[in-house]
This record gives sequence, structure tokens and C-alpha cells, in this order.
Amino acid sequence: MPVDSMRDVGSIDFKTQLSATDYGNFLANEPSPLSTATIADKATEILVDQFNFLRSNSVEPLSKFLEYITYGYMIDNVVLLVAGTLHERDTHELLGRCHPLGIFDTMPALCVATNVEELYKSVLVETPLAPYFRNCLSAADLDDLNIEIIRNTVYKVYLEDFHNYVSAIGSTTGEAMCNILAFEADRRTLNITINSFDTELTKEQRAKLYPAIGRLFPAGNNALAKANDIDQVRQVCENVGEYRSFFDNSASGQSNGDLGDFGVAAQLEDRIFRMEVHLNKLTFLQQFQYGVFYSYVKLKEQEIRNITWIAECIAQDARDRIHDFIPVF
Repeated sequence: MPVDSMRDVGSIDFKTQLSATDYGNFLANEPSPLSTATIADKATEILVDQFNFLRSNSVEPLSKFLEYITYGYMIDNVVLLVAGTLHERDTHELLGRCHPLGIFDTMPALCVATNVEELYKSVLVETPLAPYFRNCLSAADLDDLNIEIIRNTVYKVYLEDFHNYVSAIGSTTGEAMCNILAFEADRRTLNITINSFDTELTKEQRAKLYPAIGRLFPAGNNALAKANDIDQVRQVCENVGEYRSFFDNSASGQSNGDLGDFGVAAQLEDRIFRMEVHLNKLTFLQQFQYGVFYSYVKLKEQEIRNITWIAECIAQDARDRIHDFIPVF
């Protein structure tokens, strides 16, 4: 889509610019002024419709592969409901905040639970995520552990299972997807490490959250489990050629010390997103494999983030930052 042409538009012309793209008139019935949240939600609805169309026309093993893609969103949705239950919120209201790609038919049944133990039993019975929760968490864990520890514990098991599944498919699908899932595992390992600094999470607990796959596994994971600061994370990334650029500031003439820990973490996140886009684009250079379906979803999500970023810059009159999106193609 012509993202570059959107840099110079005003909020009034935003609908017109988008109507000339694959998104069409998806904002035609939305009243002005448009909120960035509305734009993101409506664009996501289109992605979900496209994905569901693919699922409804797929057969095994593609249908199972597409189901695996939804598990990551299901985990976020279930964890959201767990957090709502812990804080005694109305979980029915939280359904509206759940990601539509992670919605499943029996999700409303989870809202019937009045405490964490009931919710845990419902998850084991009513959701496709039952094996992930059963193998790594108990009802007591949901009540005692930090919500992010719960999320990362389940996601670790999910990534390892997805990796095993695509490895079993083998061929070009296995090659393409194993590279992408290895990167996703490393991304989560790095984020867990950096976010755990100056928190109550022990190094032993941190190590248990790392997926047992990826370019950093096992030596890098072991080193990160002992890391105490950003500089030690940088040293670990130096050992993986593709990750050396994450902390390279030679182009800007700045050092990590000039940026500070927060600046380095923000820079790392941006460069990881760029690496993710690059890897997902590479899957379209290979034929006869399912990785393109996964990459299509991820690239569309990045495109939606780009559109939302541009809309936000227009709304905040921050045109000097409007170009700071991550190009997809």
C-alpha cells in the first residue's frame, strides 16, 4: 500500500488515501474525527476476515498449521481473562478486548468462572491450550505467579510445540518456519532478560522462561540467565552474526552509554521488528510451503502498526516523526 503518500495527508483525507488501497472503504461508515484505535481495529477486522477465509478453505495439514498460528493470540486472551479474574473484574467485559484471531467458540464459558481454580479447570476442558497449561502450570500457580510469568511460561511451551510440529512437516515449510520460530524464541528470551532487570524475578526463574529453541540456545540462554545489565546482553548478541546489529550505533555516532538503558531497549525493540519483517519477507522467496501464511499475518500486522503510527503522528501534529515506521515492502 502507498504508505509514503500518506505522510502528507491531513486527517480529513485519511479515509480517501486508504480507500485507494486493498483496505477499500473500510472506514466509510466511521464518523469523523477518526481515532487511531478505530483505524487499528477496523484494519485488524479485515486481516481476521482474510485469515478466516483461508482457514475455511484449508484442509490438513494446512488447517492444523493455521490453527497453530492462532494459539499465540489465544494465550494472550486467556491470560487477559486470568488477570481479570485475579483482580475481580467482570470478565465478560474483557471479551471485547480479546484479540479476534485468538477467539474460540468456548471462550464465553471461561467467563463463568468466579475464581482462579474454576478458570483453570475451564481452560483444561474448554480450550485448545489445555496441553500447554496442564504441562507447565497448576491452579495454584495462576493465583501465586506474576501474570507475565504465566504468559511467558505458556508461550515457551507453545513455541517449542509449534517448532516440533513444523519440523515434523519438514521440507521447505520446516526450513522456513524453524528459522522464524527460532528468531521469535530469541526475541522473547531477550525481552524477558531485559524486562527482568531490577525486578523480583530471580535468575533461576528467568532461565525457566527461556524457550529451548533458537539461535541463542543453549549457550546464549545460559549466559543471558546470568546477565545483570544491558551491556552483558549486548555481549551475548555479539556471538550471533544476525544479532550484532541490534546494538550497533556506529551509524548514528552514539554509544549505548549515550542512549541510556531505556534508549537501548527502545532501539533494540525497533531493530527486532525490522529483523522480523526481513525474515517474513524471505518466506515469499520459497515455493510450496506453508510459511507464507504465517508471514502474511505478521507482515499485515506490521502494516497495520504502520498505518496506526502515521495516523497518530497526524493526530498529534508530529510530522517530523511520521517517517519512523518500519517498511514492509
